[in-house]
Amino acid sequence: MTAIAVTIAGTDPTSGAGIQADLKTFSALGVYGATVMTALVAQNTTGVQAVHDVPPDFVRAQMDSVFTDLNVKAVKIGMLSVPETIRAVADGLKAHGAETIVLDPVMVAQSGDPLIAPEAVDSLRETLLPMASVITPNLPEAARLLDTEAAVDEAGMRAQGEALLALGPKAVLVKGGHGSGAESVDLLITQTGMTRLSAPRIDTCNTHGTGCTLSSAIAAGLAKGLALEDAVEQAKTYLTAALAAADTLAIGRGNGPVYHFHAVWPTA
Repeated sequence: MTAIAVTIAGTDPTSGAGIQADLKTFSALGVYGATVMTALVAQNTTGVQAVHDVPPDFVRAQMDSVFTDLNVKAVKIGMLSVPETIRAVADGLKAHGAETIVLDPVMVAQSGDPLIAPEAVDSLRETLLPMASVITPNLPEAARLLDTEAAVDEAGMRAQGEALLALGPKAVLVKGGHGSGAESVDLLITQTGMTRLSAPRIDTCNTHGTGCTLSSAIAAGLAKGLALEDAVEQAKTYLTAALAAADTLAIGRGNGPVYHFHAVWPTA
């Protein structure tokens, strides 16, 4: 059986983040990737220049095209910028019986530019969080979903992860990439306990697309039949290596992308 995952997200014409990064990640990890575009984003390594939301009925039409034809094993959800799109995606997932859902609550680009309307945060929290197999917020995203300040230590990360778990997802991965220190620590929180995942913090400014890459790597693992904890561990290992190799690329004038294909075509 071919492992198939679909990404439901916005685009990045420079291919460091969004749907393009998701497809690179799926391919690097041996999974066939399908796409549903929710927004056309004019962005590059220096920031976001414009956003054009895809009409919600066309988002749903894309979902119908994918799910009625392909045997999708996992769904990754990224940028959903308006409530109408969130509702269309939720309705499509229910209609097609999607069960393995990785939700990356994308709110702000790496450059700091907003990618979600303020009124969409409530819709995301109330509509999609309860449907997710796992959500993958970074520290600012977790805080915004909970209307509080960002956690500054692991105890705060755990408390916020448990609060998010109470909103309905099956699991929460609180990412510590925005933290400090020699380690980058993520906490996977489920109904049965917590798993601490750590890796060396990589000293690089080429971090464009890290959140997209991690969430799509988790979806790839789940599409191949891995247990959640194993999929998360594989994804963190993959992202850490992609970050470690990022400076071997020279892409753009700003924060460049991670090196998705570091193991496939290493640079000279």
